Amino acid sequence: MEYRNSQTPPPYYGGGDSGALTRQVSSVMKRVYVRMFIGLLISAFCALGVASSPAAISFIFGNRLVFWGMFIAMIAMAWIIPARLNKMSTSTALILFCVFAALMGTSLASIFYVYSMRAITMTFFITSGTFAAMSVYGYTTKSSLAKIGAYCYMALFGLIIAMVVNIFLKSSSLEWVISIVGVLLFVGLTAWDTQQIKQIAQYNLDPALADKLATMGALNLYLDFVNLFLFLLRIFGGNRD
Repeated sequence: MEYRNSQTPPPYYGGGDSGALTRQVSSVMKRVYVRMFIGLLISAFCALGVASSPAAISFIFGNRLVFWGMFIAMIAMAWIIPARLNKMSTSTALILFCVFAALMGTSLASIFYVYSMRAITMTFFITSGTFAAMSVYGYTTKSSLAKIGAYCYMALFGLIIAMVVNIFLKSSSLEWVISIVGVLLFVGLTAWDTQQIKQIAQYNLDPALADKLATMGALNLYLDFVNLFLFLLRIFGGNRD
């Protein structure tokens, strides 16, 4: 998130050692994917845990104060983590990411009451394949995805507005369009975010900064994956019947 707004990356002073540069980028990307995977695991366990407990479901989704408090906390953390990243310790940033993933997983528990386990599982594998393909593309392509990413990022605001409007309209046709557009947007954002992480990792970062970048990159790709999954679930999920 923070690096999306960065127009000029830090100066490179890697000394021209291409082998060291490759290892540097590889090290950062490995940490990004490992932390993203950990975040997804935390979310999955929280979602399954809450969904299996009627008392937890009633407490979270039957209490507006709790539900909206959790929602506001997620929004706040999504802005605070990138905004305060430079002032945080690496451990604090990682802990906040894990807390965010836990809250997200808790909020996703309701999908088990809307969609069948078969639909959720199938959509998860579709999402994983799509995400992996686009992330590999973003990592390996020599073409700049800056324009695509900028367009996707701007279109995201339009998508959010359309989703809010449809809360009141309750139009199934508009919901279908929103789902299709959402999938396309997060497919593009996955490739763009991957390329952005790689480009930043190509600059000579000290260990602490590289570790923070890994956490920030993991958060961005985690959000891309979760949103892609949810929009695909709307398309392929049907309902429990």
